[in-house]
This record gives sequence, C-alpha cells and structure tokens, in this order.
Amino acid sequence: MRLRVEEIEGQARAGFDRKDSLFNIRTQLMAEYRSGAFRAGAELFDSRAYGADAGTPISTNEINAMELVQAYVAGDIDEPLGKGSKLGLMAGRFMLNLGSRRLVAADDYRNTTNGYTGLRADLTAPRGVKAVFIYTLPQQRRPDDAEGVRNKRVRFDHEGFDLVLWGGIVSKAKAIGPAMAELTYFHLGERDEPGRPTRDRSLDTFGGRIISEPETGRFDYEVEAFYQTGSVSASLAPGAARQSVAASFLHVDAGYSFSGPWKPRLSLEFDRASGDGRGERQGRFDTLFGMRRADLAPAGLYNALARTNIVTPGIRLEATPDKRWDWFVTYRALWLASRTDAFSSTGVRDASGRSGSFAGHQVEGRVRYWIVPSRLRFEFDGLLLAKGRFLRDAPNATAGKWTRYTSFNLTASF
Repeated sequence: MRLRVEEIEGQARAGFDRKDSLFNIRTQLMAEYRSGAFRAGAELFDSRAYGADAGTPISTNEINAMELVQAYVAGDIDEPLGKGSKLGLMAGRFMLNLGSRRLVAADDYRNTTNGYTGLRADLTAPRGVKAVFIYTLPQQRRPDDAEGVRNKRVRFDHEGFDLVLWGGIVSKAKAIGPAMAELTYFHLGERDEPGRPTRDRSLDTFGGRIISEPETGRFDYEVEAFYQTGSVSASLAPGAARQSVAASFLHVDAGYSFSGPWKPRLSLEFDRASGDGRGERQGRFDTLFGMRRADLAPAGLYNALARTNIVTPGIRLEATPDKRWDWFVTYRALWLASRTDAFSSTGVRDASGRSGSFAGHQVEGRVRYWIVPSRLRFEFDGLLLAKGRFLRDAPNATAGKWTRYTSFNLTASF
C-alpha cells in the first residue's frame, strides 16, 4: 500500500500564472498472487484534491476517485525459442512503462496515472535480445466534466475501440560496445464518440535509441529520435478536413559520473520537438502517453513544458550523497521550434511570428529524503521560469516576468 500527500503552490498550468494552493491525497493498494508461472494482480488507485477554491483549475490530472487501474492475469513460458529464451504474456488492465517512457508510461507522479487495457507480450531471447509488444485500449479518465471532477465523483474509466494503441520495442544489449540499441514503433488510432469530439488522430511513430548507462569514472550518453507520420483532423468540428502529419523529436544527453561519496554526475542535455508551421501538413509532435516528469520538469503536475514545439539545451547536476537522499538541479534555455505555433503545451501563441522564438530561462530542482528508509519519503520540487520575449509579448501571454512552481509531498509505503 502507498499513500502520498502533496501540497502544490504556484502551479503553472497551460501557460497561465496563478497563485493556487491545494492538497492532493493519493492512495494505492496493490496485490499480486503468484503460483508457479501464473500470476494475477489488481491495483486500486484513489486520487483526490482538497482545499482548492472555486477558481483553482482542477482536472483529471489531479483527480481520479476509486479507480481499478490494474486487474490482470499473466503467465510465463520457458524456452519457447530454445535454451535461454522466455515469453511472458499478460491480459487485462495494467500500467505500462516502456523503453525510455517518452511515448508510453504510467506517469506515476502526476497524481493520476495512465492505465491500459489489452494484451502484452514480453520476449527474452539469447544474446541480449528483448522485445515487448502491446495491443491496448488506453483508459480514458471518467468523470471528465468539471462538476464531476470537482465533486470527486466515482465513475469507472472508459476504454473502447475509439482509442487504440499498439506496437512494440525491440532492444539488444551491448549492440555498440557497452551501449544498448533499441527500435520502437507505435500506432495510435482515435475517433469521436458521442458527445466527445476528437482530432481523430491516426499516428505512426517510428524511433530508435542508443544508451550507455552511467558508471562511476566514465562518460555516458543517450540519443533517442522519433519520426511521426499519419493524419489528424484540422479541428474538432465534425467533417473537418484531414491533415497529413510530419513531425519529429530528438533527445540527446551526454554526462560524466565522478567518483566520491556524493556520486555526482554532470550532464549536457538537448531536446527538440517539432511544432506546426504554415504549410498544409501538421508538424506538431505528439508525445502520445509519455511521461512528464524527468526530461523537462521536476514533477508531473507542472505541465507548461512538453515534448512539442520546443528547443531546449540544458545542463544538469545530480548527486546521491547516501542511501537516504538524492538531489538534482537543472538549467535550460527555451525556444520555439516554430514561432507561429503555440509554445510547447502552454497555449501561448503568436500566429504572425512577430513575438520571436525565445521563450525564456528555466531553473528546476528536486530533493528527496527517506525519513524512514523504504517506508516514508519526503520530496520537494521547485522551478523558476524567467520569461523571454515570446512569453511576455505574444497576444495571449499572461502578465508578469516570472513563473514559480513549488510542491512538497510525502510518500508512505506499507
């Protein structure tokens, strides 16, 4: 069982600066039964917010009351492809964290999580080859209306063939020296359902990753790139014209881990996700169900930055002084990949492009400490965004030169 209590202040949501404060209490109850190669599991997830005034923007990112996010059966088959091979099969409701988690993740630190219903197969083959394949119906949180969310109504999340995600990842250890190589493909199919119009996305995302894991006294690196194609509707309106998609994403990370009791690691990072231009094609990269926490923000609730229409180089310092606590601090500069599209996920836009492409400077950090080892952990997340010309001058930009975000949370495990 896990219980997490979090207080969030000064949140940045959709590019608007607010001085909101609320408490979020999230409870997770997980159980799994194992008998030989067979196992069955379930997880109950309850996330609710308290203390928010009528103007505080609360959504399904914070609230999902009494939801059975996992209920599955699974089993393993030994040596289906000969000695050293293994096949794992799973069916039902489950959470997913695949590859780098930039396309498919549970996104655990957003207070609510992504769940998936369907089939999963994991294959381990000789010579370091692994593969995972999925066919799923991503769970769509309900209720999703403002009144139902604010009143914390309990309603079973929706899954159906109006939203389908399938594909897989194949990887090989020590493919290039000590580095692992990975190939990725996912298809997302979406269509309207009564009363809920969508962009009718039909997206194919291809990618690859090479990663050399950090080791003390050595350089490490990660390079991951995706190309996205397919089609989307130009708007939510019924009968809207279809647009072809041509979008891309790149992440590069190179670091060095120093010896010493604090185990410091210094790294340089670069992320670029394409935005929509003025042509007939849709150029805005869609991160599908990728994690928020990690690359661009210290916490999942901070959603001003996402993997779309952004160019950001950065430098990061992290350390683990001992088994009880760890910390990191990151500086990054922010630009738009396309100056006529909305900046990242803020919604701030200048269709004329006259506000330029520089969005600002961001400093972020996180400290975690085990108050009771393996049982109770404290976490602080903080962020300061100094707005650049674009975030000050765009027609729908909010007033002020700064965005501040802080959050405190306790996680108890029983």
